[in-house]
Amino acid sequence: MIDKTKIEQAVASIIEAIGEDPKREGLVGTPRRIAEMYDEVFAGIYHDPKQELQVGFEEEHHEMVILKDIPFYSMCEHHFLPFYGSVHIGYIPSGRVVGASKMGRVVELLAKRPQLQERLTTQIADTIVEVLQPQGVAVVVQAEHLCMNMRGVKKPGSNIITSATRGLFRRSPLTRSEFLSLVQGK
Repeated sequence: MIDKTKIEQAVASIIEAIGEDPKREGLVGTPRRIAEMYDEVFAGIYHDPKQELQVGFEEEHHEMVILKDIPFYSMCEHHFLPFYGSVHIGYIPSGRVVGASKMGRVVELLAKRPQLQERLTTQIADTIVEVLQPQGVAVVVQAEHLCMNMRGVKKPGSNIITSATRGLFRRSPLTRSEFLSLVQGK
């Protein structure tokens, strides 16, 4: 589990390193608050998202299922600054479906760890394929990165879009187009 004491000590050192006094009234509780935040923000490290998809239902539904606009918050592993946005998931069952909340939990658990958006997109798709073994999966992630907004290039409002396709979504341009048009609402 997360070592909150080590985080508190490290944050106090950072506060000193930037020239501030960690004992100043406004900063006294900051190391503790950041340790508690990290415990929450990185909670996905200690959970296997595949477990969320174990409870499902055998259905004879072999058409596309789409979960759209699943919000997420994650931390860029390069700068430990947040990136956030929406995930869209489409899958074509091979007889097994899961509740919509289960897909949301997969997104949440994978996002709650030091991440890269590209990796997050791939991990969501691969988790669904591994557990549900559908005919195909498509995942689109659209996110805004604070490391681009507030530092470096400073381009607020810019978004990064990543996608991952597996099975039928990769092999069939028509299936992929249907998914994208439904996600875009056109």
